[in-house]
Formats: sequence, structure tokens, C-alpha cells
Amino acid sequence: QVQVVESGGGLVQPGGSLRLSCAASGSRFRVYHVGWYRQAPGKQRELVAGITSGLITNYADSVKGRFTISRDNAKKTVYLQMDSLKPEDTAVYYCNVGGPLLPIANIKQGSWGQGTQVTVSS
Repeated sequence: QVQVVESGGGLVQPGGSLRLSCAASGSRFRVYHVGWYRQAPGKQRELVAGITSGLITNYADSVKGRFTISRDNAKKTVYLQMDSLKPEDTAVYYCNVGGPLLPIANIKQGSWGQGTQVTVSS
């Protein structure tokens, strides 16, 4: 079982930036796809950005040009750089390791962290 820990969330003003980190355990990290998902109250858990084992990235239309996903396999960590944040980006952000990169999360697949809260408000 892969252990996943997210960090880096917080309160930020509109237009600000945050960098989230997703640290994972295990020796096979480099072969896993990794996705950042978010879930706002009353909404489904949606894919924000994903990065494959081959370093192919994809983004939700709502964050293209503002968010950047990257990975450091030596550190077993995936990052989500979030710039030009908007109030609608407010949500709990979750990292999934090893599951498929789906527009709407399947929580039964892959390993999930506990989530980190991102609040964008003035």
C-alpha cells in the first residue's frame, strides 16, 4: 500500500499563488500516474491535473495556463504550482497515486492522501 501525504494548502488572496506537494512511499513511484483532484462542498471530486509515468501532463480546462504539475521521482513527490488563483479554486485538494487519470475520481482506485484545504478569498 502506497502512503500519500499532501501539503502546501492554505488561505490566499485572489491572484495569489500556492504550491502543493504530494509525497508518496514505495519503490515503484516512478511507474505510477499521479493526479491532483479537488472537491468543493456538494460537488464531485474532479481531476485538476495529471502527470503520467512518461511525464505527459493534462489539465482541466478551468486551470489551463494557471496551474503546472511536475514530478521529482528521486524525491517521490509531485508538485502542483497554482498561480492566478480564483475564488472558484477553493476546495480540498487530493493527490492520487497509481490510479487512472479520470475526469471524475474513482476513489476505489489508487492511493489517496488525506487532502489539503485551499481557500481563495479576500
